[in-house]
Amino acid sequence: MILITGATGTVGRLVLDRLPADRDVRALTRNPSRVTTIHPRAEAVQGDYADRTSLERALRGVRGALLVTTSVTGDDDARFLAAARAAGVQHIVKLSAAAVQEPDADDLITSWQRTNEELLRSSGIAWTMLRPRSFMSNTLSWASAVRSEGVVRALYGASANACVDPRDIADVAVEALTGSGHHGRAYTLTGPDAITAVEQTSLLAHVLDAPLRFEELSPDEALKAWSRRYPEAVAQALLRGAERQRAGAKREVDATLSAITGRPARSYATWAADHAGAFAAPVRAEAAGPGGPAGAATTGTD
Repeated sequence: MILITGATGTVGRLVLDRLPADRDVRALTRNPSRVTTIHPRAEAVQGDYADRTSLERALRGVRGALLVTTSVTGDDDARFLAAARAAGVQHIVKLSAAAVQEPDADDLITSWQRTNEELLRSSGIAWTMLRPRSFMSNTLSWASAVRSEGVVRALYGASANACVDPRDIADVAVEALTGSGHHGRAYTLTGPDAITAVEQTSLLAHVLDAPLRFEELSPDEALKAWSRRYPEAVAQALLRGAERQRAGAKREVDATLSAITGRPARSYATWAADHAGAFAAPVRAEAAGPGGPAGAATTGTD
């Protein structure tokens, strides 16, 4: 039995669908009704890291697990590992971050991930660390402004990040969970090239066949925007990460992903084309001509 935590999240749901059809799979989530998967032998169970009884129930019979945690102020990893050790789990694949191997990355988020990695290494359970760069899907946060204003707003638009497609992370996770030779390994996962927000804006404009404008945010503006979505300490950590990116810390491309999957990592252009619908402005009924809906959606500029 394989357990997937974060089963409704960006990576967890993709892993759930990609696991071999002949494997028994269990999806752990606070709300099982939100689990949608094509896997024929998957079951969804309700659970919470703070509820030891629910963890024990979810971990019964489990031999391998994908561990995804998001609360930077909690001890979810410690709780899960204690329950997994008691249940006899043999292998845990941990979703971490590429920044943990960078000595000058000492922000809250990175420090939290380093602590969690050490907890897993010292747990007595076989482990594999997945250390991705930023998810390409993070640019979905631009979708509303793209649809309504034809604009992308971001901090340090000329700084590059070797961001990675979550589908590629999921493919590596599946291999780590079901293949051999991955115990005690830490994998840095990047896309095929380092790309800037300005370049991503241009690619989105091409995919949408629509004019898009890039607007550079100041650090104060970016911090205010993040503070509306996250606790202040997390917003500050994101700002420090952006400053490290501006200094070139996130440009390096790693070939590990391709070595594991046997194919090139997906590009941002591919990701954008596959997710264009999230950015496209809806076609209004009155705009449709006699032959049906209007053609390519267009987004105006100010």
